[in-house]
Amino acid sequence: MIRETDIRLVPLTAEDREQFITDNQEAFNYGALEEFGRRDNHFEEDGQIISRETIEKSIDDGEAYRIMHDGQKVGGVVIKVDKEQGELELLFVSPKAHNKGIGYAAWCEVEKLHPEVKVWETVTPYFEKRNIHFYVNRCGFHIVEFFNDHHRDSNDPERQDAGGEEDMDGMFRFQKKQL
Repeated sequence: MIRETDIRLVPLTAEDREQFITDNQEAFNYGALEEFGRRDNHFEEDGQIISRETIEKSIDDGEAYRIMHDGQKVGGVVIKVDKEQGELELLFVSPKAHNKGIGYAAWCEVEKLHPEVKVWETVTPYFEKRNIHFYVNRCGFHIVEFFNDHHRDSNDPERQDAGGEEDMDGMFRFQKKQL
């Protein structure tokens, strides 16, 4: 198991941006394909569970870091911080590096970067069982809301389809309050 001290968060560079996006999409696609196989209809754009546009907006609006282990890029994280509020926009670990504690160690590093944050929030799709386990059982988040066709997220205009209808297949919202 990886120790926190084995992981470093390195600010994303412009030269690494394209690979970061590709690596993020690979990691998110892996989860969907693992759950649904090739018959999946949860993709935002052709062949991608998370669109390039979504990733780019997260990077541009937040703080993006590469997760490094032994000098290798093994994942990435994007956060937004506004005083005592923090939002985990993206956290991904390469499928080749799963089950080693890298995600948890990276999350611990995020918390160390921003000790001023009192409440962290994030969301994940209902089918991402690995993520739900990770946030609740490893990182100490609590599920506080479930967005779906009967309970829409009014704060997320990006979930609208072309006809103005909300494209909401089921997203859990998590919160972690620091002591």
